[in-house]
Amino acid sequence: MTPTTQQGHHKRRSQIRIRALVAAGALLLGGGGTAVIASHASAGGERSAARPAAAATATTIACPDVGDRLSEVPDPARVKVSEGLAELDAQVARAYGQAAAPGGDRSAVLDELKRQRSGTIGRMADAIGEQAARPAALTGLSGCTARQVGTESKESDGRTNVLSRAMPGGPAPADFADIRTAPAKARPANRAGGSAGTFTSSCGRNENGHFNSDNVIVTPGVSNGAHHTHDYVGNLSTNAFSSDRSLAAAGTTCTNGDLSTHYWPVLRLLDGKAAPDANAPGGGHDGNMGKILRPASATIQFRGSPVSKVSAMPRFLRVITGDAKAFTSGPGNANASWSCVGFEDRQLTDKYPVCPDGADVVRTLAFQSCWDGRSTDSANHRTHMAFARKDGSCPRGFRAVPQLVQRITYDVPAGTAFAVDSFPEQLHKPVTDHGDFINVMPDALMAKAVACVNGGRRC
Repeated sequence: MTPTTQQGHHKRRSQIRIRALVAAGALLLGGGGTAVIASHASAGGERSAARPAAAATATTIACPDVGDRLSEVPDPARVKVSEGLAELDAQVARAYGQAAAPGGDRSAVLDELKRQRSGTIGRMADAIGEQAARPAALTGLSGCTARQVGTESKESDGRTNVLSRAMPGGPAPADFADIRTAPAKARPANRAGGSAGTFTSSCGRNENGHFNSDNVIVTPGVSNGAHHTHDYVGNLSTNAFSSDRSLAAAGTTCTNGDLSTHYWPVLRLLDGKAAPDANAPGGGHDGNMGKILRPASATIQFRGSPVSKVSAMPRFLRVITGDAKAFTSGPGNANASWSCVGFEDRQLTDKYPVCPDGADVVRTLAFQSCWDGRSTDSANHRTHMAFARKDGSCPRGFRAVPQLVQRITYDVPAGTAFAVDSFPEQLHKPVTDHGDFINVMPDALMAKAVACVNGGRRC
């Protein structure tokens, strides 16, 4: 077989695998089926007849992210603000279901959603206004739009996919790509004075089955505040009602005594089989279907800066990377990175990878590595941290801290689709991947981590 023939063979095999993955995923997540048409000529050279086709678009709801616009939340207002954020998410989820339903009156749905959001945002603003300046600008964030999302994909040679259109719910054909087509990832060069060491906490891969659909950083005190299920490693006690005190008093899965909490949305295997949480919050109740896929490995590593030494993170620092609402809110806070074992010089940011046979899927969540030197959190959980510039240096007013990298791998059976848990209206898009972290390292352990990183050692 010539090199050209081999390339064509590999390309056709990848296209077939992509179609199989998407078909399985859409059948499970679509909540109503798919339009399937035959794409390739039969042995006799004739195309099979097409089944009736559904619309080539799906409907979702796009709303301004109120939580991302918060600039100040006084402590006495935190409970009401947290409850309000969770209520806003629930309102959007209900509206999405109504707008996506056949025959739904989208205009009426959006009008009612605006009315509900206006009331909720007003109560949040009032709660903040009792302690600080009332954030009047928040009230302008109540309006939402219905967005048509294309679900049809064409192969590069023009032939129609076996699964040409997916009903609302995702994933769609265009959400998968052969990892070998992904661009190479550039890395800044290490300079003199940089910190090239690493510090790894061995925390397992959630063998103890620590799952919940809470988000203690964004919606503390609210059960099912995430509307999707999280995997946890590290701190054993993390849920919506955790406090700094309870986290510091808990046990950990980490072998070095690191009490930090690490969590990320689960990946689900879309093989058509019902999961135990098919009717539970965070699971089927919130549009997340399929068996939870346990990681093959989960690596928690802290890395240095290519241009400077790093300073210690403060205890109870809270950091979020990526954006669970990036599909409707835009890529401004997105930080998803998908690849395959053996191909990690190539990364996909808005596609699920189709891996060569035998290669595990890899999710890499590389956190912000620049801290403002003052706050362990901020109102929107972002502005106290920043990403390094392209050359590896921190923006003005920020200092380098050890960069957390969560690397999670999965042994996905060949030909089986998968999708990340998400808010319903986010359609399980790969760009919505995100990770969360609360630093609960004892001070002595953090000092050891900093020394290893700055000393160029691997610990």
